[in-house]
Amino acid sequence: MRRRHAIALLAAGAVLSACGRQETVARRDDPRLVAMAAPAPARVRFDDHDPVDWGRAHPRRYPVHGIDVARFQTAIDWDTARANGVSFAFIKATEGGDMVDPMFRDHWRAARRAGVPRGAYHFFYHCRAASEQARWFFRHVPKESGMLPPVIDMEWTPFSPTCSARRPAGDVRADARQMVSLFAGHYGTRPIIYTTVDFFRDNELWRVRGAEFWLRSVTAHPEDRYPGHDWTFWQYSGTAAIPGIAGKVDANAFGGSAADWQAWLASRRL
Repeated sequence: MRRRHAIALLAAGAVLSACGRQETVARRDDPRLVAMAAPAPARVRFDDHDPVDWGRAHPRRYPVHGIDVARFQTAIDWDTARANGVSFAFIKATEGGDMVDPMFRDHWRAARRAGVPRGAYHFFYHCRAASEQARWFFRHVPKESGMLPPVIDMEWTPFSPTCSARRPAGDVRADARQMVSLFAGHYGTRPIIYTTVDFFRDNELWRVRGAEFWLRSVTAHPEDRYPGHDWTFWQYSGTAAIPGIAGKVDANAFGGSAADWQAWLASRRL
């Protein structure tokens, strides 16, 4: 399985420096280990408001699951969510160059208090310069020890009232490369790119060298929708029902074992 191959390479080459940054190895008694150590994955007790018959490709094949949230999730008991299998969270921070998600700070602080590893994501706007969007994200998401790599959410926006542009694939890839470079330079770790089946295909995003992907596929395994391509996270539902979270929420799986997860965290957290 290609995903496992990627995880194995990551673990074998655990990075001690990123973009010129020198890492320090904490001693066993270093108090930073308490704040940064990820808890062992809890038993996943996720349900779904619109279940899919996954057959043998069920997301439960993977032991580590998490969520992504934004302003639509206003009531989250993070301790309960963690106890029911939420092992990580990606939280929407910004969009374009002038919007901040109104729930970002609340979710960001509450997830940390509950001990849920979390990262922030930016929703890319196709009618604004990539450099402006990167600066906007940097302004609102400070570097914080232990946070997950930042995420750039890139997808088509046909229903946007202000920007439904479908730009040439070469231009999209150029923006993706610039965002990856700017984010890596600022945070000292490569960002993750979240995308959808059509956007990935239309823009040949696999040509963005060195990109790490979080892929959406809510009716089939990523191996069926993105054949031959590596991924780290799989968004498999937009209608999950999880104790501690009111209403529907996006659910995701990490593409490896519990040991792979710990290795990934060790090499990719800030």
